[in-house]
Amino acid sequence: MISPQSAEASRKFAEDKGLSMALLVDSGNRVAKQFGLLYTVPDELKKVYKQLGIDVSKHNDDGSWELPMPARYIITTDKKISYAEVSPDYMVRPDPSHTIEALKII
Repeated sequence: MISPQSAEASRKFAEDKGLSMALLVDSGNRVAKQFGLLYTVPDELKKVYKQLGIDVSKHNDDGSWELPMPARYIITTDKKISYAEVSPDYMVRPDPSHTIEALKII
């Protein structure tokens, strides 16, 4: 998994969720930008998040209010994308079963 969260925030997230996979830090959302997945949280939504006690800038490694869209890619050893699933709605996450089926085909 790759995230703009700081290494410390990612480590805490992994511990809280019981994850054993590698978590990579995308400082400054450089990878998200390359894939065209980046958006900035609008000011109106920032206010709502802050009222709920959510401060994205405190978790992001670069202190920004930028987030990547939820996405899952399978990239082959020859650097080709063989599977991609992306949603502009942060509430819609790729279904792991789709990814597992795609991995079986490779």
